[in-house]
Amino acid sequence: MTKRTIITIPDPVLREVCAPVEAIDDETRALADDMLETMYDAPGIGLAASQIGILKRLFVLDVAKEDAPKEPMVFINPKIVWSSEETNVYQEGCLSIPEYYEDVERPAEVTVQFQNREGADQEIKADGLLATCIQHELDHLNGKLFIDYLSKLKRDRVVKKFTKQAKLAGKL
Repeated sequence: MTKRTIITIPDPVLREVCAPVEAIDDETRALADDMLETMYDAPGIGLAASQIGILKRLFVLDVAKEDAPKEPMVFINPKIVWSSEETNVYQEGCLSIPEYYEDVERPAEVTVQFQNREGADQEIKADGLLATCIQHELDHLNGKLFIDYLSKLKRDRVVKKFTKQAKLAGKL
């Protein structure tokens, strides 16, 4: 397993729409393993392939409590097929927008269809933090960030701050 570099805003790759994973093979499973290692090391609870510069419809997550055993999940070609009208508000953060957190309102429950790391079709109904995390990571696969749910003023302020940091670091 290899730890990968996490891309941060304003990198335009984060705004790209990811392509479906065509074959779930050893390469795909190795990518998922690398993503889990990268996510745990960060530390975070979710990571989309686009966040490490790979434009494939794949994300990993683990919403187990800190003192509980790890419960890694791999979602390949995920698709939300149902969302509740009821909503929840969670304070979200993102490994691609380090140390920035804001409340985001999303559907409280979702049903998601996906393939697991072996390629088997799966469907789960999720609520609470798991539902929020699935929606957050799926947004990444569609080129959307959690700051897109904020007011234009807040979003612009965050992007400006990270753009300035990137310029100072010589990344722009």
